[in-house]
Amino acid sequence: MKYISTRDRSKTFEFSEVFIKGLADDGGLFIPETLHEYTESEISEFKELGYSELAKKIIHPFIGNFTSEDELSKIIEKSYGVFRKENVIELIKVGDRSVLELFHGPTLAFKDVAMQLLGNFYEYYLNNANEKINIVVATSGDTGAAAIDAIKGKKNLNIFVLHPYNRISPVQRKLMTTGKEKNVFNIAVKGNFDDCQNLVKSMFSDKEFSNQINMSGVNSINWARIIAQSVYYFYCYLLVEDHKQPINFSVPTGNFGDVYAGYLAKKLGLPINKLIVATNQNDILHRAISEGKYEATHVSETISPSMDIQIASNFERLIYDLNDHDSSQTLDDMKNIKQNGQYIINNEKLKKINKDFLSARMSEQQTLDVIKNIYEKFNMILDPHTAIGYGAFDKHNLKGNNIVLATAHPCKFPDAILKAINLKSDLPEELRFILDDKENYGIIENNLKKIKQYILGKIK
Repeated sequence: MKYISTRDRSKTFEFSEVFIKGLADDGGLFIPETLHEYTESEISEFKELGYSELAKKIIHPFIGNFTSEDELSKIIEKSYGVFRKENVIELIKVGDRSVLELFHGPTLAFKDVAMQLLGNFYEYYLNNANEKINIVVATSGDTGAAAIDAIKGKKNLNIFVLHPYNRISPVQRKLMTTGKEKNVFNIAVKGNFDDCQNLVKSMFSDKEFSNQINMSGVNSINWARIIAQSVYYFYCYLLVEDHKQPINFSVPTGNFGDVYAGYLAKKLGLPINKLIVATNQNDILHRAISEGKYEATHVSETISPSMDIQIASNFERLIYDLNDHDSSQTLDDMKNIKQNGQYIINNEKLKKINKDFLSARMSEQQTLDVIKNIYEKFNMILDPHTAIGYGAFDKHNLKGNNIVLATAHPCKFPDAILKAINLKSDLPEELRFILDDKENYGIIENNLKKIKQYILGKIK
């Protein structure tokens, strides 16, 4: 399989380049040149497979000659052997819809599903290459912890994680900052997540700097993460018993990565009806999908901090599809977004979007109400992001199998849970040590030059 950039179709890339670079040199996002669409009978044959076997089936066509099928099997088994559930995820019935629990990995977030695989991909790649790689990643809370857990202690790899200072939950922060490994560096940036993301993008686009440190990225734009996340949509579909009814997913998302993985699964032939993009009050994606206005506004702090984002990095991949795969038009659109902070979607393109996507916005009070109602009715605690996904179905009258993606364990957001139901959701026993362990992170101004100096000082 060959890959191209959303901003330039003329060059093609191998998976190894796509994986290591993360972002194309022209600033675009990598996408496959072509896709194989599975038939109904091919998908039904997946029914007997466990999660790891299914992952190998879905992922292998995307990675070309990066590794053999046998090596891929070993990498996948190693990646998912650290999860608390044998088949990685769990689908449970909660009222008139189902909840797909994706947080059974080592850092209690859906990001582990892809990140554990990426960490082992890096290790495999570096075992066969004489080089060192420095990963630089921005996090709104969960990505950083998942990336650190996947990369920590690995040879010839350093990881630098930028998080917004005082804008993630204490548990999210401690999962990142209490490690002892010498290849892990945490940076608290005095700004919001979009500031962190912009710093990382600026470092990638500075070719002299990024080449000097052999920079790589594991943010949600990395195509390897998208393909890894598409697997659980397939596995979930196969767990559903009644396939006569349409299947709909509600996905709490800020960066459009997790829901784009569902869109990829649909393009691969999975019969998904609708994907609901569920947002908090930082609702750029809701405004884009419901009104055609992709316009950045002020970022508000909320009880669902992983979604406190305005510029959704993966949305460019959808813009490319809306432009009928015209990379020059996509380049112009992205320039306009950067310069003017907006992208107006005409009615024709909005109709295209609404074939696959719906959206919903949840206020802080609505989110707290969902947590309270679900706890009182079903004795189950949802984290605030999952509560937004659950409540989003109440804003749309969709028949069939309605599935909410549960993206994080509620114990990562104790303040929100306490506020909603006056209870404390405890960390799993094996992670309670982080509450008392010493933290290690630097606090730096939102200043590109200072961040670069910090990174260069650590790798020399």
